[in-house]
Order: sequence, then structure tokens, then C-alpha cells
Amino acid sequence: MAQTHLSLFDLAPGKVLLDRYLIDAPHRENGMSAAFRVTDQANGELRELQAFPSSLFENKAQAEAFAETLGSWSALDDATFTRVQELQVLGDGAVIAVFEFPEGTALRDLVAERGSWDPTEVVDLGLALLAGLENAHAKGLIHGDIKPSTVFVGDHGPVLVDGGVTPGLWAAKHLGTRTALIGTPYYAPLEQFGGDAPDESSDLYNLATVMYELVSGVMPWQGRSFIEVFQSKMQPSAPAMSTAAPGVEVDPALEAAIAGGLKGSPKDRHRSAEAFRRALAAPLH
Repeated sequence: MAQTHLSLFDLAPGKVLLDRYLIDAPHRENGMSAAFRVTDQANGELRELQAFPSSLFENKAQAEAFAETLGSWSALDDATFTRVQELQVLGDGAVIAVFEFPEGTALRDLVAERGSWDPTEVVDLGLALLAGLENAHAKGLIHGDIKPSTVFVGDHGPVLVDGGVTPGLWAAKHLGTRTALIGTPYYAPLEQFGGDAPDESSDLYNLATVMYELVSGVMPWQGRSFIEVFQSKMQPSAPAMSTAAPGVEVDPALEAAIAGGLKGSPKDRHRSAEAFRRALAAPLH
């Protein structure tokens, strides 16, 4: 029998969703959905299942619009992103999305263990992610919320999860009146605080913030509250790493490449993922 509703009782190890996906264990949370490690009983393969509750949406039409945005990522053949395997909008307006399972460890956990990273590792990570973003942007796809918890690092390089979730919610909820931030305050650019939709420039800003954090061991933007973070971003450029993290020495070319993605105004940032990638590759030569 086709599943029509989703309850908390369905989201437990041992339960089967969509008559196919056996929940093994919780995997992670992204603030908008619960993600589980599941086994596809049709072929025995490991997948990640995300359950977006109906409470996220005002009606089923919004849920369907959100699912349509996520579904557009299935056409992107790029190992930098986990691909959608199945999407279902249930009768109660909940959305179930099944993705490839991300290999490796969340960057958030690696940062907690290691603090600042070797600059060469940061450059390699950035180059790989920017190459993927070039491909996604060329197809009109925006990730929308790049941060340490949406980057997984494994033996085959970094992988981005949650592609399209943030812009999908923005579009589905018709936030053209600029009323809300959908994104993560520390990593979101200033314009998103006013409700602007995520775009190519915001993806670059997200990634530049992650790279700044990896190199320096601290966030470029300080504050304990939404307002404090917003206020700290109201400046043309990010603080120099030597100011934010005294004692940290960084190749000026690398710092300039990262700073180029962190400009307060979108028009002052790197023009594209390709431009950011070329600037980032310069310190290697």
C-alpha cells in the first residue's frame, strides 16, 4: 500500500518507508529535515533518506514545488554532489527524498578534531568543490547552503550534500517579498539576511567562509546572535586572518583568493566559480 502520511513513529530504526527503504540509523540533521541511513531493500544498497515534514510547507502545492526543485538535481552527473534517487510527496504534504549515501566524514566533525588545516589541503578541497559548482551553475543549479556540515570528505574527494534544499524552500515559499533568511547565518551572505534568494554568488560566499575557517581556525564573522552576526557582516571585506587569528601566517595570494569570495557586495566578489577557482589555483604556482 502506498504511503500517504508521515509521523514521528515512522522515523525509527527498523521501520520501512515507501515500502522499500529500511531505516538503519539516524545519520544527520540539517535543521529542515531529518536524514537517515537506510538500506534499499530492492538492491541492498546504502542510501540517505531525508524526511521533510509537512509543517515546513503551507500546502501540498508548496511541497510539490520544493520536490520539483530537488528533482532537477537528478540530471547533474557530477561526483561532487549526492544525486537524488527517488522523491515522493505524500498526501499530507510531507516530502521524502532519497539520495546517494555520502561517503567519508562530515567536514564539521573534521574541523572539530583538527582546528585549522594545512593551506595546501584547503586549496585542494576548494578546487574540487569549485569544479563541481562550475558544472552545477552551468545547468542553473544553486546549492544554497555550503557549510562544514554539508561537505563530506572521503577517499575519493569532497562531496556536497543537500544541493538545492535551501533554494527549493525559498522558491516554494515564494519569499520574493524578502521576509526571511533561509540559510545558515554564519555562512550566508549579507543579502540573504534580507530574504534574497541563494544564487551563484552566495554559493561562492558560503565556500569562501568555509575556507577562511579552515585556514585560520576561526570564523570571519563574529557574534552570538542573529543580529550580531548580521552586523559583523556589514563591512566591505572580511577581517584579515592575522587580525581574526593572531599568529596565523597565510600566503597573501591564498588569503586574497578567499577574501575575493567574502566581499559584502555581490558585485565585488569573484564573478563565477571558474574565476574563484583560477584565483585559488594561483598560490600553487
